[in-house]
Amino acid sequence: MKILVSIKRSLDYSLKPRVRADGSDVDLSNLKMAINPFCEIALEEAIRLKEQGKASEVVVVSIGPDKCEEQLRQALALGADRAILLRHDQALSSLQVAKALVAVVKEEKPNLVLMGKQAIDSDSNQSSQMLAALLGWPQATFASKVEVEADNVRVTRETDQGLEVIAAKLPMVISSDLRLNTPRFAKLPDIMKAKQKPLEKSALSEHISLALSKHQILSVALPQERKGGQKVADVAELIEKLKQARVI
Repeated sequence: MKILVSIKRSLDYSLKPRVRADGSDVDLSNLKMAINPFCEIALEEAIRLKEQGKASEVVVVSIGPDKCEEQLRQALALGADRAILLRHDQALSSLQVAKALVAVVKEEKPNLVLMGKQAIDSDSNQSSQMLAALLGWPQATFASKVEVEADNVRVTRETDQGLEVIAAKLPMVISSDLRLNTPRFAKLPDIMKAKQKPLEKSALSEHISLALSKHQILSVALPQERKGGQKVADVAELIEKLKQARVI
């Protein structure tokens, strides 16, 4: 079984994002970038399936500028076998990302596609669903447990109502949730070996049409700071405060 894992280069989750002075987008200049955390979880799950003998190859793909090679090399150090970079310098909509991944799927012919449920920068949570729809494959989102036996897959997914188990047959698209696993750290020898692993590069325009996206960012702003709370002496004062705020 071949597994394709898509990863996105995003701002390191430990850093606070900044907004550009003109409010056009998030300012990423001189900030540390990393593999999107949910994508890293998807990669870890693919590597574990390979270690269990249920996958023969793990291929990672990313879409973005040449700087994405840093994250792809990190993925190779963590245990992926090959990497693919579709070069593109402009922002893409979720649908454009899904169409690009369709092109990669048709070329690589994986049995399973693993993705993060969302990117921490855009928070769209759309690409995996769109990819499954375009491919006509079964899908499972928000996966917290994945079990593979031959062509049968059981996925435990987290919903607002609790846990739900979905059974499907390969090929399939799965998006990972936070509690699926805990990603490993790359060891120094593996980091050195990753430099020799194959990394294919090509322009995104060679795979899909880059017609003008219908998705456009109008403005970006930081959320308003929360106001401090108030302490009340008793329930009567609490009710009075709520009435003054016209909550009740």
